[in-house]
Amino acid sequence: MIELRELCKRYGGRTAVDGLSFRVPPGRVTGFLGPNGAGKSTTMRMIVGLDRPTAGSATVCGKAYREFPAPLREVGTLLEPGAVQGGRTAFHHLLWLAYSNGIGERGVREALERVGLGDAGRRKVGGFSLGMTQRLGIAAALLGDPGVVLLDEPINGLDTEGIRWLRGLLRELAGEGRTVLLSSHVMSEMELVADHLIVIGKGRLVSDSPLREFIERYSRASTTLRSPDGERFCAVLRSRGAAVHETGNERYVVEGPDAVTVGSWAAEHGVTLYELTPRHASLEEIYTELTRDEGEYTAKGAA
Repeated sequence: MIELRELCKRYGGRTAVDGLSFRVPPGRVTGFLGPNGAGKSTTMRMIVGLDRPTAGSATVCGKAYREFPAPLREVGTLLEPGAVQGGRTAFHHLLWLAYSNGIGERGVREALERVGLGDAGRRKVGGFSLGMTQRLGIAAALLGDPGVVLLDEPINGLDTEGIRWLRGLLRELAGEGRTVLLSSHVMSEMELVADHLIVIGKGRLVSDSPLREFIERYSRASTTLRSPDGERFCAVLRSRGAAVHETGNERYVVEGPDAVTVGSWAAEHGVTLYELTPRHASLEEIYTELTRDEGEYTAKGAA
């Protein structure tokens, strides 16, 4: 369990995290979302004691991170995977971390195998690709078989196979009853793997809810239909307050009534339907709209 209570962090006159409170329980993947500059990385750094809060608290299983005598056995983190000594092999990079927390060589080998780097353990890290470096960082996070795992942008640099592997790993960790906090800007992957979402903007909490509830709450539902009687049916739909947009090839997008209602109206008026598909906005669409005014950095003319 991770718990934040009124967590704040200020740098001079700038507030990076502003009264943030939430819990991350075990047994599920919790997505941690927010625009660049929202305070996600600062929050994760405070959880593991790399930054000291200006006010409030961040605890793991009821303790501050610094209170754990062997923290790698309790909390695994991936914050800056590139912060490695390039002249050191992957095996020895993990080995010195392991020794610092009373973990033996067997644990190092198991961590390398688990992330797919078993054959690359004797290679120097400086020659690793970005994807391999990410895998090494994940291996370091799993080194102590921790009950809590924090991963900041772990998808960066992974190829398609690596992304699918990571998705399975995260589900596996949550299924084992571990606490998983995942930060990422790849909304399509977050939609596939997260059970719960915590969204922040400008250091403040924007949303804390299950993924499906989040999508249903903020999504404007619509229905796609295809019909040879489209023009006649559109008149019916508009007369009943629906917004209708023609997309071509006898297809229309209907906003307002749900698909069941649209279907019943079609039957009532003898309208032939070739397609009737309910649709919700994607997580990316909802997130972009919800955080439109929450980002610290927005390019001019950005869509």
